[in-house]
Amino acid sequence: MKINENMVVGLTYELKVTNEASEDLPFSVEVRDESDPFYFLYGNSGLPEAFEKKLREKTKGDRFQFVLEVAEAYGEADDELVVSVPKAQFNQERGFQEEMLQEGNFLPLVDEEGYPMQAKIVKDLGEELLLDFNHPLTGMNLHFDGEVFEVREATDKEKEEGFMP
Repeated sequence: MKINENMVVGLTYELKVTNEASEDLPFSVEVRDESDPFYFLYGNSGLPEAFEKKLREKTKGDRFQFVLEVAEAYGEADDELVVSVPKAQFNQERGFQEEMLQEGNFLPLVDEEGYPMQAKIVKDLGEELLLDFNHPLTGMNLHFDGEVFEVREATDKEKEEGFMP
């Protein structure tokens, strides 16, 4: 079975990144192995289009190795997605603990429609936190090396509601 629209795809891989302008060697940021493969619904994943395109037509057991340049991955950082938010919004009643509010941490948040998102704490400004809502891999070249672990037809429910592993 080949990877195409409305297929559930499972991958094992190592993801390494480099800064857009860096001449440094890529460094590993994620490994997904057989005990914890990465699954997504092809054509409706929210992943970069170039990522899906490079996997199209592959079958279970096929190896892959490719690089997504910044422009075809998550793009450049958007300064408008770096905002100051009152620290009081991140209280215990809303499920936040003091140790979560440290610079460099990622806060688990939910947008207006109820979708999960995250923001990185860039700086503690006292009464406010400077948060970066850009994707964590913004500004990075993504180096993938992996194997197609599983390919199957998505169920009608998965097609309608989106695949949830």
